[in-house]
Amino acid sequence: MNDTAEVIHVSREDYIAKVTELRDAGFNMCVDVTAVDYLEHPGRVLPEGIEPLRFEVVANLLNMTEATRVRIRVQVPEDEPHITTLFQLYPGAEAMEREAFDMMGIVFDDHPDLTRILMPEDWEGHPLRKDFENPRVPVQFKAPRASK
Repeated sequence: MNDTAEVIHVSREDYIAKVTELRDAGFNMCVDVTAVDYLEHPGRVLPEGIEPLRFEVVANLLNMTEATRVRIRVQVPEDEPHITTLFQLYPGAEAMEREAFDMMGIVFDDHPDLTRILMPEDWEGHPLRKDFENPRVPVQFKAPRASK
């Protein structure tokens, strides 16, 4: 299999149309959907016409017949961290999108069950965001065993 993937940058508005086009062209498996927080890298270099925003959603698709991959990268603004779900195109994306929601706070519009998947339901914040303050949770250790 070719280990390199073509990388395509699209706008949020064109995301579903592009993924649909790729699915119809034979990319029949969504391998991964994840999110990246570029808080500390606001001026990174992207293709012309693509404005670097704080968040990026990355979807990796696989064409199993031709053994080719494609990576879709979408900029998502901090003040409106929403993007449409891939669930209707790739039902297996459901859990991956829930993880990106839980850890990064990206909202996948029209998702069938956008609830936390790793953190407790009452957890506040999103632990993989660069500005998340790590709450101090006391760790209780057992007393050392007496030597015999």
